[in-house]
Amino acid sequence: MPRLLVVHHVPTPTVRELADAVVAGARDDAIEGVEVVVRPALEATAADVLAADGYVLGTPANFGYMSGALKHFFDTIFLEAGGALTDDGGGAPAGAGRKRPFGVWVHGRYDTTGAVRSVLSIVGALPWQQAADVLEVLGDVGPAEQEAAYDLGGTIAALLSTG
Repeated sequence: MPRLLVVHHVPTPTVRELADAVVAGARDDAIEGVEVVVRPALEATAADVLAADGYVLGTPANFGYMSGALKHFFDTIFLEAGGALTDDGGGAPAGAGRKRPFGVWVHGRYDTTGAVRSVLSIVGALPWQQAADVLEVLGDVGPAEQEAAYDLGGTIAALLSTG
């Protein structure tokens, strides 16, 4: 059965609302044959990543960057999960072969630009392929943002669905 791994850092109730909506969308009854595994960023491992067929990542924007927890996740899984580096230590585009779909959501009070850029630059060096637009949410989370998060989770899960 295909597995979707949701990795998140949710330090506030506002960010939790987005995470909950993503997971609910991924577990929508209309999507069959997908196991949804949810891991806090500080608990997710390379084994989790290697066992998954797709990913949804979530983070708050902290001082123009992704959360330290999500950065820690990347630091601990990068090479084992197939990350590629150039000779100068920068991220290299991941090699040919099967690219696993991923989606990202980022919440910020005022800006998400740096956080989105940092996540996408790291993921660009993994054997993953962006399969949905980045969901960027500023300020409070209302029904429209919850629906967009639900759709993000559902979109990535549906790509893996066997039903």
